[in-house]
Amino acid sequence: MKLDQLNFHHLFYFWRVAKVGHLTRAAQELHTSQSALSAQIRQLEERLGQVLFTREGRRLVLTDTGQLVLAYAEDIFGLSQEMLGRLQGRSEGVTRLRIGSVATLSRNYQENRIRPLLEDPTVMLTLESGLLDDLLTRLIQHQLDVVLANETVPSAANRPLHCHFLGSQAISFVGPARLWKPLGLQVPQGLDGLDIALPGPRSAIRAQFDALCASANVTPRVRAEVDDMAMLRLIARDSGWVTVLPEVVVQDELQAGSLVCVARSTELEERFYAITTPHRHHVELLDRLLAGASESIVVP
Repeated sequence: MKLDQLNFHHLFYFWRVAKVGHLTRAAQELHTSQSALSAQIRQLEERLGQVLFTREGRRLVLTDTGQLVLAYAEDIFGLSQEMLGRLQGRSEGVTRLRIGSVATLSRNYQENRIRPLLEDPTVMLTLESGLLDDLLTRLIQHQLDVVLANETVPSAANRPLHCHFLGSQAISFVGPARLWKPLGLQVPQGLDGLDIALPGPRSAIRAQFDALCASANVTPRVRAEVDDMAMLRLIARDSGWVTVLPEVVVQDELQAGSLVCVARSTELEERFYAITTPHRHHVELLDRLLAGASESIVVP
């Protein structure tokens, strides 16, 4: 079989069925009938001379050959997504950079990181926020160029990911200036019985805080658990409680004097990462976003 005999339309249909794992749902996604989709895949199998799927009940299971073809299809259509992302906006004289960020990441931190790009009239930014797993799926599918996160992720042969360490900062305890003096709280002993607002249980900051309290045998009175940093900022500003968060989240309130840092702990730290996949072509805008990163690491 020669390359010009390979029907890439059939290969695309195979790719979507393999990704969805269900013929009916894939047909709905592709706006075609189930019978037409089955016929397309059969034609691909006939051209290749190999069976790509077997049936187990109502499920379609990839054969070994199907797994191999899927790996190549991922590269083909993933690179196509990357190409479209690179070309989008070129006709208007702008270059698009597609950035995803986890919902628990401070909006102030994100804005500080992308600020140099905001001053460039040739840059078009697409910003998305969501759960890390969902963003990584879009990154692997080349629908995002980079994901900003506050945790590392493992790399694997079928999911090559690079974690670029951007920096870290101490976590602070902040409170309303009308009730607290700067650095007026003793940590950890002063936390016992204290009204406090915290990042949610999924946060790396929260895990560090819980470990600190457990080691000191103190029990604060948790008044709020908040995953979203924008909401945690509002609670810090309006509640009257002490709030645990990175100072960058409330940098405006600290500068204005409505909030003060009442304590810091060397045992609490947030680390920032930019997660990327290998790119076939050099992306200058991505280099600019990562400028100043402390180091680039691949997590085994």
